[in-house]
Amino acid sequence: MKQNIGYQFHTETKYLREPYSAGAFERLRNQETIKRRPLDRTVALPPPDRKNGFPLYAVLNARRSVREFEDRPVSLEALSQILWAAYGVSFRAGDFLFRTAPSAGALYPVEVYVAARSVEKLNPGLYHFAPASHSLRQRYEGDLSPLLAEAALDQDFLAEASFNLILTAVFERTTWKYGARCFRYIYLDAGHIVQNAALAAVSLGLGSCPVAAFFDDEVNALVGVNPARESAIYLLAVGWPRND
Repeated sequence: MKQNIGYQFHTETKYLREPYSAGAFERLRNQETIKRRPLDRTVALPPPDRKNGFPLYAVLNARRSVREFEDRPVSLEALSQILWAAYGVSFRAGDFLFRTAPSAGALYPVEVYVAARSVEKLNPGLYHFAPASHSLRQRYEGDLSPLLAEAALDQDFLAEASFNLILTAVFERTTWKYGARCFRYIYLDAGHIVQNAALAAVSLGLGSCPVAAFFDDEVNALVGVNPARESAIYLLAVGWPRND
């Protein structure tokens, strides 16, 4: 990708861990263990509810960042609803698919991945959300949440959440039109998506917490993307709030 000031900003604002920091070898070995058996398995999601739900103002009033979760699975139906609310298809015009979240130029540069730990009817693993078919494609098998928490500056609640959303950006989808300014639009797009998901979680009785502090290269390695083309930009932990 052509280097411009926007890409330079994205690169120079990354969190970087020292190459020889404590546990570096162990982290690499754990990542490679999970990625030893790459998969390409499609999981159909239950159809989302497009008409009902809690009143908007009540949901807005109840939204809080939750950092303590019960060790309790979330239903596949709830995951489906949150993914649709976050970035699902809301309208079809021929071959063009409009989403539930706005996007500059309707270019939709963001991709959504699910690191599932405890979801009913879904094996732990990393999945890619396909909005057009409202389905998941499994990339890797196994619980990535401890590694994700470690990559996110040891924010342990990510390892306790039932699942985590990982948002990445495919830069070239917007650079061709907007140049360096596209990076502003990409970050705004991610904010729209995460807010939709957070409000949907509240409507289902779940809690969530957005996370932007993470070692970029480690999260990119977990997802298996080339950071020159596609890079992690946002995380969202989701699960049942602990009410101690």
